[in-house]
Amino acid sequence: MADEGAEMIEETEHMIEKNGEKEPENVLPAGDAKEMRAVILSGFGGLNKLRVTKKAMPEPQEGEVKIRVKACGLNFLDLMVRQGNIDNPPKTPLVPGFECSGIVEAMGEGTKGFEIGDRVMAFVNYNAWAEVVCTPLDYVYKMPDDMTFPEAAAFSINFVAAYMMLFEVANLREGMSVLVHSAGGGVGQAVAQLCSTIPSVTVFGTASSFKHEAIKNSVTHLFDRNVDYVQEVKKISPEGVDIVLDCLCGENTGKGLGLLRPLGTYILYGSSSMVTGETKSFFSFAKSWWQVEKVNPIKLFEENKVIAGFSLLNLLFKQGRCGHVKTVVEKLFSLYNQKKIKPVVDSLWALEEVKEAMQRIHDRVNIGKLILDVEKSPTPLVNPEPGHEPDQTSLESPEKWLCSEVRHPT
Repeated sequence: MADEGAEMIEETEHMIEKNGEKEPENVLPAGDAKEMRAVILSGFGGLNKLRVTKKAMPEPQEGEVKIRVKACGLNFLDLMVRQGNIDNPPKTPLVPGFECSGIVEAMGEGTKGFEIGDRVMAFVNYNAWAEVVCTPLDYVYKMPDDMTFPEAAAFSINFVAAYMMLFEVANLREGMSVLVHSAGGGVGQAVAQLCSTIPSVTVFGTASSFKHEAIKNSVTHLFDRNVDYVQEVKKISPEGVDIVLDCLCGENTGKGLGLLRPLGTYILYGSSSMVTGETKSFFSFAKSWWQVEKVNPIKLFEENKVIAGFSLLNLLFKQGRCGHVKTVVEKLFSLYNQKKIKPVVDSLWALEEVKEAMQRIHDRVNIGKLILDVEKSPTPLVNPEPGHEPDQTSLESPEKWLCSEVRHPT
């Protein structure tokens, strides 16, 4: 584990050094009203493939809603998209992003249920990181009155995915126990909050040690991600847990299955461990692939255990389950209005700061969700001096990121 940590630090230092020499950003002249600012991924690779520029503003087609974007969500999947480290990646150049919030500006022919000026959140099949997006009616939802635009952008993917895994796939009930990896991330915090809505649910979580103070009250038992969490869980619960949520590309599959009680469910929903450097590396990809533990199907039925996978975006954009997701969103809005759940926003970034935001999520120092605030002006980034450690106070108190006009070095 020490070697792994040293490797991560070395990669991070390399990226900071490499990106210290920033390529000139495109000057955005005052242009036609039909133009908009957007983040463009010019090709798959490192952070230098991202830039903010002007492009033609989209207009809604039949059945679409045009949204003036206020905030966009940034996910680990976006790092994988940037690297081209996904199945059947789209052609570049493209505008990344899968979720946003904003105000309805226009509607295409045959679009009903919304009015100009409605505050909405939406799923978008790419193109979210822009001032304006158009997306089909089925992917748009009116926001609760008390929800802010950053909260809405932090809400859609994280809470819908967490809810569906817990309640639709694993059938979470009173008295059950859940182990969630990356408990300090956006999905991890959503899982913890949703578990708290059910009586007597025990939540075990793993996270980097410097995040523990900030998230210790959101989970029942919290472990350092670099320790042998299996033994720690068994000390507390010798019989194991009912649900394991794994976002680490299956490298812990054997451990997770070994912790499951009979009729327990192991859910693979992400592959964050695939992103080990700034650009896609065949060797890091191969290493991640060979670390994936193989599953013996015979043992599954002998031990009465379930292994499942979950992809919200595939469910929406490839498998046509918009109606099912809409029902889940309505349940989640009800919980939000009852003040039982609330998205955790780690920090707000201008579109022009997307590279720094991606660096932060790559380094896994965020607590909750990173948000691109479309109306925010860029703020100075304080470069860390050699040997300077992260500002632990800022990491432990996400609210300070929202109030500060100066980025804390990480």
